[in-house]
Amino acid sequence: MNFLTYEEYKIACYLWLSLAFIIFFILLFVKAPYGRHRRKGWGVEISARKGWMVMESIPAVLLTAFLFLGQNRDLVVIFFWTIWTAHYVNRAWAWPNRANLNQKLIPLSVVFLAIFFNTINCFLNGIWLFELSDGYEFSWFRDPRFIIGISIFFLGMIINIKSDDILFSLRDDGSTGYKIPRGGLFEKVTSPNYFGEIIEWMGFAIATWSLAGFTFAIWTLCNLAPRAFAHHRWYKDKFPDYPEDRKALVPFLI
Repeated sequence: MNFLTYEEYKIACYLWLSLAFIIFFILLFVKAPYGRHRRKGWGVEISARKGWMVMESIPAVLLTAFLFLGQNRDLVVIFFWTIWTAHYVNRAWAWPNRANLNQKLIPLSVVFLAIFFNTINCFLNGIWLFELSDGYEFSWFRDPRFIIGISIFFLGMIINIKSDDILFSLRDDGSTGYKIPRGGLFEKVTSPNYFGEIIEWMGFAIATWSLAGFTFAIWTLCNLAPRAFAHHRWYKDKFPDYPEDRKALVPFLI
């Protein structure tokens, strides 16, 4: 299974990376219309839970297809597949069923855009891991890039999941409105869940030491940073007592 040559893969990654920067500047001015920023004018809407489950299932399903169809199945690549799939199992099945999405809607256009992104992103990373990388030697498990990258990945995953847990706990009493989150990194930033996910994929990029991995990490930053800024403005507008020293995304910085 040879979808792209190495040169074609590099060109595809650079083009995809260029689009990420364009999207970043668009999202600084146009808030993606889902969640607290949902608004009319974005077309047909569907169940938010079903939308999340469909669009976040794509990466797990596609990378698993690469696992069976690709030529590289060494232990390091299987490890990368495992942590990738674990992340998306959480995003596609655990998160939507824990979040309070009853009767909430999401524009179908947002779901389609997410599916488009997930398909291209998974395609590029799958081609690298299961085709073009020629596999990773077992010694890669001892390589400083792997050790540092995986440590960062799991740190980000812990921050992301812990922050989601805090958000879920705000509605343990059955309420549906928004509240000021407290505890964990919420004491430092408005969106530690986004901060954790950005860190997660930066770690993955370092651990795989691949252009596709770094492209994914930058895409994650370009997508989530503007949303974190929008969340920060929203909280400050909605809650007069919102903590003044709390940053938007990165503790002590921004």
